[in-house]
Amino acid sequence: MKIVRVEEIEEAVMKLSINVNYFIRDELKEAYKQALEREVSETGKEILNQMIQNVELAASEELPICQDTGVAVIYVEIGQDVKIEGGNLYDAINKGVSRGYKEGYLRKSVVKDPLFNRVNTGDNTPAMIHVEVVPGDVFRLTFIAKGTGAENMSRLAMLTPAAGVKGVKDFVLKTVAEAGPNPCPPVVVGVGIGGTFDMVGWLAKKALMRKFGSRHPDPNYAKLELELLEEINKLGIGPQGLGGRITALDVRIETAPCHIGALPVAVNLDCHAHRVGVWEK
Repeated sequence: MKIVRVEEIEEAVMKLSINVNYFIRDELKEAYKQALEREVSETGKEILNQMIQNVELAASEELPICQDTGVAVIYVEIGQDVKIEGGNLYDAINKGVSRGYKEGYLRKSVVKDPLFNRVNTGDNTPAMIHVEVVPGDVFRLTFIAKGTGAENMSRLAMLTPAAGVKGVKDFVLKTVAEAGPNPCPPVVVGVGIGGTFDMVGWLAKKALMRKFGSRHPDPNYAKLELELLEEINKLGIGPQGLGGRITALDVRIETAPCHIGALPVAVNLDCHAHRVGVWEK
């Protein structure tokens, strides 16, 4: 049995909080370069160059890539053969977020109550935590700092099965088109299909946590990912919404079984900074 202590979890989350906001992953750097090669708009090229310069400056100066350092979303994959020792998993994650956002001088953006008492909690907690129990002794944390510009443009629809592939495509394209410049494109598009009302939104966000270039294991959905990416990039929104070929860097789909009378679809957009990090014990 693998033992994971809460002190390790807290420290890992603290470091992830800072690192995802200061440093982008190599695969995202490569996506920027590929986007620059494909972009035809001179304005779009200039914006992409500025984005590349911004992430390089953020890394060299150890400063946040964006002033909106986001809500901390944590996905925990915990094996059945793993034991957490020394305290509570959720408490350890929130302590890590609190430390990271304070020690990294990151903006705290979480309010205590969504409607009547919108007072800032002061340390960006509580985090949004999702836990999945998996076989074996894996313990993996995936951290995404989710800014509100992109999150606010995300949408969910309960389609009927008759809508089919066309209905799903139309909904995804409509969501991206209506979002326009608000999610700071070029975006990463997470799409959830199936499950239930509550599950499909999580599927869309989970899709964002995948690596660039990874395709859905089902060839039908893998093909749909590429078709959507191509069609989104024909919308003409372009980098920062000022026109161009590159509106999205990637489209990823996650799926789940669903009721015979339903076709839930959710789109969760992420901005060009796409701040994701992983820690595994």
